[in-house]
Amino acid sequence: MDLISQLPDAVLLVILSLLPAKEVVATMVLSKRWQFLWMLVPRLVYDDNYQNIEYGRFSRFVDRSLLLHEAPTLKTLHFKLGQISGAVDIGVWTKAVLKRCVPELIIEIDFSSSTNSVILPRSLYTCCTMLVTLKLNSVILVDFPSPVSFPFLKEMSLESIKYPGDEFFKRLLSSCHVLEDLVVMQCVEDNVTVFTVRVPSLKKFCMHKSVDKHRDGADGFVIDAPSLESLEILDNTDGFCVIENEMPNIVTADVDVTHSHSGNILTSIISVKNLYLCLPTAEDAYPVGSVFHHLVDLTLCRCDVQWLNLLMRLLGDSPKLRALRLDQYHGFQAHEPSPCWIKPSSIPECLSSSFETLEWEAYEGTEEEKELVGYILRNGSCLKKVTVSSKSTDSDKKLEMIKELTLSIRRSSTCQLVFD
Repeated sequence: MDLISQLPDAVLLVILSLLPAKEVVATMVLSKRWQFLWMLVPRLVYDDNYQNIEYGRFSRFVDRSLLLHEAPTLKTLHFKLGQISGAVDIGVWTKAVLKRCVPELIIEIDFSSSTNSVILPRSLYTCCTMLVTLKLNSVILVDFPSPVSFPFLKEMSLESIKYPGDEFFKRLLSSCHVLEDLVVMQCVEDNVTVFTVRVPSLKKFCMHKSVDKHRDGADGFVIDAPSLESLEILDNTDGFCVIENEMPNIVTADVDVTHSHSGNILTSIISVKNLYLCLPTAEDAYPVGSVFHHLVDLTLCRCDVQWLNLLMRLLGDSPKLRALRLDQYHGFQAHEPSPCWIKPSSIPECLSSSFETLEWEAYEGTEEEKELVGYILRNGSCLKKVTVSSKSTDSDKKLEMIKELTLSIRRSSTCQLVFD
């Protein structure tokens, strides 16, 4: 402890900000040097499950510590709550957010230990106007006539939230005029049929839909975010996605959907540079004539029987592609046939001018897979490295795969073949 005490206050405050508030306050008994240091910590994390403290004691501890805390800038208030936490306590504590102009507020409710649904006080989204970051998990938002006001909010995360309805969600986002980062993790009973995200300032958007939420295609989301740079969509339901305008600034996209028609998504992110893609079908994946002029890094999930057709389309429509990774996160359905290799009528431009690396996970050495690897090795003029990883546990089969790949003709004399 003597060695730690010799550190500068600035360093000690950083260390303390990583600890639960209970531990932070406890340091006041160590020595005179530490007696008031905790009051200057810029980040406080209150966890009512820490050391199994009785909730009444926890509530009083939060009240007192917030009252005594004197840091000139309290940057973050983080509440991890369960048991019998309610709107009354949270309402009192969020007053500290208003009084101290706290820029970051995080409220997480642990439903596994909570006996009641936690309804957030209306003051949270009408009075806490100085918030820059707001993260909510497993709470209930209520409707009210007063306007929502988050004029400085740049980052918002909404995980497993119950809303009053579709219109409230739209009104909530419309109050965030400078919002740049939005995360929405749906739950089954969220009371929203269509999530409408119309935020001109939005740069990063992540949407995960609950796999248990099925409404015969009636639910989905509408996106209008022309400034978007990063997009992540995970939707394995039978819903829909509509993107109203192209996103010319898009850099990274992670698209994992089971919609029967996903062409609208890919058409809107035609400017993407780094793309992860998992689609239910290659048919109508995107309109004929579309070109991914900026795509340099592609990861394709091979869970669909038509993945090979989709891949060859993407190779032909991505003239600057440099890196390709083939994976299989979801696996084939047992009744589905193997993909069929059809040699393209012309060599994709990227294989002749830019394609450098291929990573293949869960390689099985099927005839179609061998045809594809052989085709890339024979035509990849700029190819530098091909890494193949097999999921087979049969050592003889693995050895046979290695021999076949090693004997393959390579267009690039500098191509390195690695078998993992």
